[in-house]
Amino acid sequence: MGLRELAAELLPAALQGMRASGPAAPTAPAPEVATFDALAEKLSYLSKAELRQVREAYRFADAAHLGQFRASGQPYITHPIAVAGLCADWRLDAQAIMAALMHDTIEDQGVTKVELIEKFGTAAADLVDGLTKLDKLHFSNRLESQAESFRKMLLAMARDVRVILVKLADRLHNMRTMGAMASDKRKRIARETLDIYAPIAHRLGLNQTYRELQELSFEHLHPWRHAALSKALQRARGNRRDIVERVKADVLKAFAAQKIKVQASGREKTVYSIYRKMREKHAGFAQVNDIFGFRLVVPTLPECYLSLGVLHGLYKPVPGRFKDYIAIPKANGYQSLHTTLVSPLGTAVEFQIRTEAMHAVAEKGIAAHWLYKSNDKSGKDVDAQRLGQMWLQSLIEIQSDTRDSADFLEHVKIDLHPDAVYVFTPQSKILALPRGATPIDFAYAIHSDVGDHAVAAKVNGEAVALRNELKSGDVVEIITAPGARPNPSWLNIVRTGRARSKIRHYLKTMESEESRALGEKMLAQALRAEGLQMPPSDPADGEATALWQQVIRWSGNRSRGDLMIDIGLGRKMAIIVAKRLSQLLQERGQRPDAVTLTLNRYAAEDAARHAAVVVDGSEGASVQLAPCCRPIPGDDIVGYLGRGEGLVVHTDECHTGKRLFERDSERWIRVAWSDEPVRPFETAIVVLVSNGKGVLAQVAASIASAEADITHLDMGQEPALESAELRILVSIRDRQHLADVIRTLRRNKSVLRVWRVKP
Repeated sequence: MGLRELAAELLPAALQGMRASGPAAPTAPAPEVATFDALAEKLSYLSKAELRQVREAYRFADAAHLGQFRASGQPYITHPIAVAGLCADWRLDAQAIMAALMHDTIEDQGVTKVELIEKFGTAAADLVDGLTKLDKLHFSNRLESQAESFRKMLLAMARDVRVILVKLADRLHNMRTMGAMASDKRKRIARETLDIYAPIAHRLGLNQTYRELQELSFEHLHPWRHAALSKALQRARGNRRDIVERVKADVLKAFAAQKIKVQASGREKTVYSIYRKMREKHAGFAQVNDIFGFRLVVPTLPECYLSLGVLHGLYKPVPGRFKDYIAIPKANGYQSLHTTLVSPLGTAVEFQIRTEAMHAVAEKGIAAHWLYKSNDKSGKDVDAQRLGQMWLQSLIEIQSDTRDSADFLEHVKIDLHPDAVYVFTPQSKILALPRGATPIDFAYAIHSDVGDHAVAAKVNGEAVALRNELKSGDVVEIITAPGARPNPSWLNIVRTGRARSKIRHYLKTMESEESRALGEKMLAQALRAEGLQMPPSDPADGEATALWQQVIRWSGNRSRGDLMIDIGLGRKMAIIVAKRLSQLLQERGQRPDAVTLTLNRYAAEDAARHAAVVVDGSEGASVQLAPCCRPIPGDDIVGYLGRGEGLVVHTDECHTGKRLFERDSERWIRVAWSDEPVRPFETAIVVLVSNGKGVLAQVAASIASAEADITHLDMGQEPALESAELRILVSIRDRQHLADVIRTLRRNKSVLRVWRVKP
């Protein structure tokens, strides 16, 4: 039975109780603390001095929110108290409880951070500030505002994880009490929760919070589907009650026989997880058979594995459904043994086996540190302080590499869905990477320098392509070279936000450096045309520094380097900047050099070569060879300064270049080939061959004998008849080398004709 048929069958009964309050009203939340006295009972783990501080924070928040009400009509202070109560369940410290009580005072009531520091100290004020959205700033749209607010919150979280714990408690209470809001606002908040906050909770191991946020989001986004599946689950629960009790009795009896203490509890999948499985597998509700499971908590680690033997001796295990997350924990620190067994009635039942400490980490994640730091004297059971540590550190690295808030949020979202694979370094260290990760992701997970200089990879001792997807258990080795650099195409194959941000940062940095060097060349060339030399950029030269400051203020740039980058990218014209510089220099008494002007006017050819931007192949992204005409050394060339694209070099006979010249002639500058290019260049040729066996091999051999390389070959889609056209990109040194390649090909008996492709 599919979801549509299930809804048709169950919706009438499921919706009887929903008609009075509207279709999207959520189910009633569990009882929560609504008064400070009820909260104080939960805070018995704090000292008397800390409790006094919390009470003072409550009084401050109560006064700040006086006269403010929630959409439900309740006094607003009930919300901060409830949030503090959820934080108290995690046994967070006094500063976090105080921040929970005051978390909306800056945002809603105009309280300043300085005021909070004076009254409650820097720690609590920093937490409240980290929780405050940036609504007071002006952004071009709501998405930009949201992205910048997330950026602020996540960076505050990377510095102090209590920020996100309080924020998750705040979001959880808001999700529980959204019934009075308008439908569109409910759906927007629910979508944001499902996309951002629930994955963050999962990433930090807060599985109980994660499941509830998912469930509430699903209920608000798809109320009819949630109602239908809830009814179906309730009916299935009644039908399977007997078998659940029987399995539980059999398990307890088997463990008693082996004298292993065990706490057995039933575990039922959430409505959202069932819905997601139905969507992923295109299955009906009846086909999702592992709805029920059991969680077994035993005293010690060795007893986890003994318990596995007891279970496999009791029921038959389902092949391929055993997972050991104790030996290899999940990325968020989760540890358990998972096994699926076939019950006496033939249904599949999943068991999770763990210790008490593992259970605390599984449910509370990073919050287990506060739960256990006073109870666990040995420190051996729970090491929750390190949960999510690598991910939190990666947030700071991504932030340092990413200026744009939307890009930052995109990188973080990638890392929030880590359906993980577990791979090994050659030194047997385990790394968790998202499913679909490549050796490039692995390299950047090791260190950014390894990723930046990666050239090849070995997986399990065998060479593989850098785009190869890694599988759990792979041993990965990265081969680097000092001169290597990231390839822009890597952005299409990496899966981790860290790798993506590092690659983008490197490429932007290199582009800026190359554009700056090109801008220097172009401005120097434009100044020589005015008969002047480039003023020095030495900070010790006060007069030159003052001159450049005037130019920078006139151009609107922040620094001389930014001005050169803008010139190199075509955002500003070198000739206009040169005119302004010439005017300022002449005001200071400097006159154009007559010899230089004479050379520019009467020795055009030599002067052009002297003044032109020289192309030698080392320019990188700032100078591009136009793909329409593919110029090579020896061709007559011209340069077009595109707006924001850098310098694009065309042959002087290129039709595309001529059209650009007619439309935008002032953006053309002189360029010339270097006498000693540093690399080969690509150009396109067409080889017309007579069809026959081994012709392609003969053509390749002829090109190789002329000391050229084939970088791409296209034979088209049409079937070969008596003749065929081969379109080949060849890597050559210059026009003379190309002529040698063409002569060599013409000597081949199978070649009918050869010509260079021109636009």
